[in-house]
Amino acid sequence: MQQIFKHIQGDKTIWAVVGLLALFSFLPVYSASSNLAYLYGDGSTLPFLLKHFAHLLLGFTILYGVHKIPYHYFRGLSIIALPVVVLLLIITLAEGTTIDGANASRWIRVPFVGVTFQTSNLAGVVLLTYVARYLSRIKDKTVTFKETLLPLWLPVFLVLALILPANLSTTAIIFTMVVVLVFIGGYPFKYLLIVLGAGLLLLTMFVLTAKAFPGVFPNRVDTWMSRIENFSNGEDTEADYQIEKAKIAIASGGITGLGPGKSIQKNFLPQSSSDFIYAIIVEEFGMLGGLFLLFLYLLLLFRLVIVAYKATSMFGKLLVIGVGLPIVFQALINMGVAVELFPVTGKTLPLISSGGSAIWMTCLALGMILSVSAKREVVIAEEKEQNPLDVLSEAI
Repeated sequence: MQQIFKHIQGDKTIWAVVGLLALFSFLPVYSASSNLAYLYGDGSTLPFLLKHFAHLLLGFTILYGVHKIPYHYFRGLSIIALPVVVLLLIITLAEGTTIDGANASRWIRVPFVGVTFQTSNLAGVVLLTYVARYLSRIKDKTVTFKETLLPLWLPVFLVLALILPANLSTTAIIFTMVVVLVFIGGYPFKYLLIVLGAGLLLLTMFVLTAKAFPGVFPNRVDTWMSRIENFSNGEDTEADYQIEKAKIAIASGGITGLGPGKSIQKNFLPQSSSDFIYAIIVEEFGMLGGLFLLFLYLLLLFRLVIVAYKATSMFGKLLVIGVGLPIVFQALINMGVAVELFPVTGKTLPLISSGGSAIWMTCLALGMILSVSAKREVVIAEEKEQNPLDVLSEAI
């Protein structure tokens, strides 16, 4: 065991939280996949469990490998990866496939492997890394809005424009994180207001275009627009059916839950192993299980703040915030949807829900965060070697 921990660097609390989330995920995924087994399989849930294990195994391999890379390399890699991401998004928009009848072309199929991949997840990580890099470069400079248009906002709006037609919720999360990142990075507030106004204007134009020419963006635009409208008006829709079943599951769980594998609503709730897995968790493990899961994500948020605060460079600080906050933000949105605080978004619960690309990109982001934390440990170790008295002060 000591040999294993010897090769693991970075914040140990983050490692522990990630490990707990991954281990815990097997119980609800195994339970919730029973209805999928009867719909799409031979009734056996074992293949779904093995598939989830394979996704997590590859995810942790990515996490381990990335956390060994010095984080300053991500500055250059973001420049290289950004045009690749744009190309992938264009391919996805033009030739994307659907998964089990899902209503948007969000995925592309990897040739010769048969694995589907949701490109918007990768796009979010790459774009936020790129923004963190740019902000770290101008932190001591006085810039004008015109100077930032091409190097900063053109890539941001290009990537968001390619994601928006198929995935509003991901677009909204990425844009929100970019705004938070540039605000923390010291970008002039008056210029940020211009960007917010431009974003709202472009979104309005997109909606009006979709309404005027329904054939341009079929199915997806109507879907998320109707979700927002129906959420506001309280009308009965398929989304309301999902919410009602989710609330029944949560109410049935009570304080301690029905017990692992004993969920009833998993047989009626669509996407019970992904989008609405939190409702199944509360039904089986009760309010205590739901609060414990919330505690883990909030603990992760707390450690992200600590790692960002102790980072040795501005790029490190912004990188942790940029790729780390979306994980917690997405978790809170997923939980909020289950209790009808937000309209149905289709966002999964990080490291808990079944699904490949979401798990892999979460692990990629966590690996980058741990790389920043690992660098801090190296700096501390070097300082201790120079002055042994620092061991006592660091412990205090």
